[in-house]
Amino acid sequence: MKTSNLFKSLIAGVMVLTVIACSKDDDPFASVTVNGTTLRTSPSDFTVGDRSDFNGDIDASFTGNGGSTTRIFSWNNNLSTADYNADITATTEGTFNMVVTDADANIVLNRSLNGAVEPDSFSGVTDAGTSGIWTVTITVESFSGDGSFSLSEGN
Repeated sequence: MKTSNLFKSLIAGVMVLTVIACSKDDDPFASVTVNGTTLRTSPSDFTVGDRSDFNGDIDASFTGNGGSTTRIFSWNNNLSTADYNADITATTEGTFNMVVTDADANIVLNRSLNGAVEPDSFSGVTDAGTSGIWTVTITVESFSGDGSFSLSEGN
């Protein structure tokens, strides 16, 4: 009889944990993925070193359901400019911001998109900067939807 009550209590506990775990699916989140890698580095734990996180073209995406995040990565740009492009879905809410600094930590790009207004994309060429390891900071705030951005060495 006592084993039966213990078993029932154990089952009830598992059911409660399952309900709690499922409720986390609705919690706000935001994430940034670059070249297939989900970024975990935030500005507070980022250090520019002598190696970049990524070389070559950057193909990235971001998604969220009302969450906010800031993610940062380094990128090796052998030229003095970069071509850039960013796009968010038409039904997106919240903001997307991309800040790119050159190897001397000078800002060569600072652009934003607001999901509530047009335009829902931007593209162009960064200001000229010093080639080498560039830093890219992506911030999404109160972001619901998805989008993408790309960077490649300029002309």
